[in-house]
Amino acid sequence: LYGESCLLESISFFLSQTRISYAEASKQNFAPYKVGDTFGPTWWTCWFKVSLTIPEPWRGKEVHLLWESDGEGMVWRDGQPVQGLTKEGEKTSYILSDCLKDEEPHRVTLYVEVACNGLFGAGQGSMIAAPDPNKMFSVQKAELVTFNRDVQKLLTEFEMLVDIVKELGDGEQRGYQALFTANEMVNLCDPFDPSSFSKAHSLAHKFFHQRNGESQHTVHAMGHCHIDSAWLWPYEETIRKCGRSWVTVVGLMEKNPEFVFTCSQAQQFQWVKSWYPGLFSKIQDYVKKGQFIPVGGTWVEMDGNLPSGESMVRQFLEGQRFFNQEFGMYCKEFWLPDTFGYSAQLPQIMQRCGISNFLTQKLSWNLVNTFPHNTFFWEGLDGSKVLTHFPPGNSYEMKGKTEDLVKSVKNNKDKGRANHSAALFGFGDGGGGPTQLMLDRLSLVQDTDGLPKVQMSSPAKLFSQLQADSGLLCTWTGELFLELHNGTYTTQAQIKRENRQCEALLHDVEAACSLALCRSEKFLLLLLNQFHDVIPGSCIGMVVEDALNYYKDIRKDGGVLLREAFKALEPNGSSLAVFNSLPWERWEVIQITDDTDKPELALVRAPSVGLAPVKETQPVTPVSVTPQAHGKVLMENGILQAVVSKDGTLASLYLISANRETISDGCFGNQFVIFSDVPLYWDAWDVMDYHLQTRKPVLEVVQPVQVVSSGGVRGSVSFTLRISDKSTITQEIIMDAMCPYIKFNTKVQWAESHKFLKVEFPVQVRSPNATYEIQFGHLQRPTHWNTSWDWARFEVWGHKWADLSEHNFGVALLNDSKYGYSIHRNTMTLSLLRAPKAPDTTADMGDHQFTYAIMPHSRSLQDASVIQCAYNLNYPLRPTQCRPDSVPWSAFSVSPVAVILETIKQEEDGNGRLVLRLYESHGSSVTATLRSDLPVKEAWHCNFLERPDPTQPARITSEGISLTFKPFQIMTILLRL
Repeated sequence: LYGESCLLESISFFLSQTRISYAEASKQNFAPYKVGDTFGPTWWTCWFKVSLTIPEPWRGKEVHLLWESDGEGMVWRDGQPVQGLTKEGEKTSYILSDCLKDEEPHRVTLYVEVACNGLFGAGQGSMIAAPDPNKMFSVQKAELVTFNRDVQKLLTEFEMLVDIVKELGDGEQRGYQALFTANEMVNLCDPFDPSSFSKAHSLAHKFFHQRNGESQHTVHAMGHCHIDSAWLWPYEETIRKCGRSWVTVVGLMEKNPEFVFTCSQAQQFQWVKSWYPGLFSKIQDYVKKGQFIPVGGTWVEMDGNLPSGESMVRQFLEGQRFFNQEFGMYCKEFWLPDTFGYSAQLPQIMQRCGISNFLTQKLSWNLVNTFPHNTFFWEGLDGSKVLTHFPPGNSYEMKGKTEDLVKSVKNNKDKGRANHSAALFGFGDGGGGPTQLMLDRLSLVQDTDGLPKVQMSSPAKLFSQLQADSGLLCTWTGELFLELHNGTYTTQAQIKRENRQCEALLHDVEAACSLALCRSEKFLLLLLNQFHDVIPGSCIGMVVEDALNYYKDIRKDGGVLLREAFKALEPNGSSLAVFNSLPWERWEVIQITDDTDKPELALVRAPSVGLAPVKETQPVTPVSVTPQAHGKVLMENGILQAVVSKDGTLASLYLISANRETISDGCFGNQFVIFSDVPLYWDAWDVMDYHLQTRKPVLEVVQPVQVVSSGGVRGSVSFTLRISDKSTITQEIIMDAMCPYIKFNTKVQWAESHKFLKVEFPVQVRSPNATYEIQFGHLQRPTHWNTSWDWARFEVWGHKWADLSEHNFGVALLNDSKYGYSIHRNTMTLSLLRAPKAPDTTADMGDHQFTYAIMPHSRSLQDASVIQCAYNLNYPLRPTQCRPDSVPWSAFSVSPVAVILETIKQEEDGNGRLVLRLYESHGSSVTATLRSDLPVKEAWHCNFLERPDPTQPARITSEGISLTFKPFQIMTILLRL
């Protein structure tokens, strides 16, 4: 494969602890380097200066710089990045000349930037282990060589023939022909006589050009390079991964004009634009040519379960705006190949962002059930449908091999309905992307008898073909639940808490800023941290640190914006006030501070989306807290009556109006339980069903229940339990006046290893299904394990609430930062904390603070305002100041309560118009009225990209704006004031 070789003239190096630019690196002092010497440690960068002279006798030959290192490299030439080098990604040479000519420079100076990490970071002992901070790296090979392209071609032909024999078998006619052809080529070919190669090529050519019949399956091959925006490496290293991978892709495009490459995540394009402007300019050119194809339409490839509905809308809004601004196009397909499940509201969100096609492959990872389709229509919660394709090769990083193509046919579960499929080829996860060898393989078998037809294609061509043949496709209704990685609903609890609270903060910031007409720009950091290995918690500790720092920035800047907005709304305020961002009136107990700075509690009223001075109100029924025998405490507020045992469990929870006991006979609510949690492999990702067999109640009492607040507007008790000699739980149980739920403010000191902490509420409710909140709505899942599809959901995700109801009575479990639930038979369980050790050895170690609540109710969950109560728990009234003579004011309200005004923001294009997003939350068809105290001049329906539909003005009546909703429909309205 390699002919002659010669040493480089000189190699020198310079080490940097930080990632610096080429301009800065090239000015440093370089010291001599000897091949094989080590450098490092992990996450440092080693810059090499390489001087070389190509020998004159190599005229007419293909000349490569051969470079093998265990670090990821980037070649710089004349100040520009030109080639990525990764041993794991099969890129170990830089082509200096395809055919050396006299006029080409023979003396060349290059710089090679080597990151002290591999394609998958620097795991200690295994890929997903925590990084080894002291790992050292080296260059194993650095030399000039001549490259025999003819030998490469012969090797590729042999490889493809041998693989056809392996895949088809020599018992099949075509498989035997491949074996016979390969054998004949060996007979004809003398490795030491290049003139014999052409005869071998002719035999291969004859075999590969024997055509298929018309019925053969067609594979649409597309180059791809899945790059996790952060995972086993930090965000900053991802920027360089993008540069290394994409500059290599552009190099391949220069030599292969038919090559098509698909690329997602606007954030990564933005990084490349900032760090590698020359490369970005070339990418823009290839986008125009239709070779470099932006896909997905989102800011990052976000998690498909945990971000809020509004966060998901913003992923598309920010992504589509970027692609339109930079490339003059909107993506038509949603691209999310590696996310751990897909919300039932995604089809509606896609459709309203101009996207009607969806590609993923992750459900091929299901641990229990095989998903029955590869090409189908996916129907969401509201009935929206998108054409969906799972590449039957079950991978987003194929290598163009025979086995990839055969798998694409064999695995296709919709044979007869769909005769086209995608094959995404290129090294992925840690970047790398396609290679010339992959392109050569695919080019050999474009139309070879016995294999599917292969065409270099694009998502648009693939989906156009699938749509044309879609008449008999099946429909899958509801969520696409991944039967794996359900530990990610709980791992890295701090990230999940910050995400939820920052979503709420930005919601409030935008509402207040919209009313005060000032702007907020902090959503992008939130969206970045919703990447599918960050918010799920399946990343290394460095990424967690970065993410938490970003949340600090959001909180800091969000707090400043909120204060500015409040000042604009109420200038010169000196009296206490509260701001309510939710679209209904609230009566709540808040903590206020008087002139003496002594905190006090007050029951206050806050108007819908508005501001009101704090006026203390006495509750009709004050809270009473009464100690009883055996260390128990009785708490009452006229709605609920609770008996708290001395160990903090609920012996009784009584709904007074319904005359119903909530807690099952002989059982206790608020029972902490701990499980052994040792997955098969994916430590941070998975919780296995067998963990349920290791249940142990947390029973050791350190501090029995004692009264903290004896009643009035609030009653509360506290206690402390010991989980182990390393971990404790301290909890305050709170009952507020006029509040239909009991809150559990919880602090945990957590220092466990492979343990899983949950809290259980066995309740007196019998129902085959439980209801869980998802983005812009809710869905039901079974509470029994009748089938494998049922028990595969032993641990599921939900957002702010889950509910178990029978006719006329039910119990809701609310929370402020948790996502993992299990409701089996009549036991409601909330997942609290895990303790995995890979890829972050310190995951979740330390102090945690969170709140959950239990809410028994009569009637349905919709009529009992469960949805509103969960919002109230997550969106606290914001303290501010107003003038002493201020009166309460409300900007917006909606009726009936089934319709929720989720978002109030300013239009992205800065035209001064307001954007309102509303959704139907009950699962009903309803006509709603949106009232506003603002002077509304015009109202238009628009899509999620904020483009108004001129044929759809919203109907303005004397009562307000009239809007008609279908079940779980999301609607966006553009207001001109």
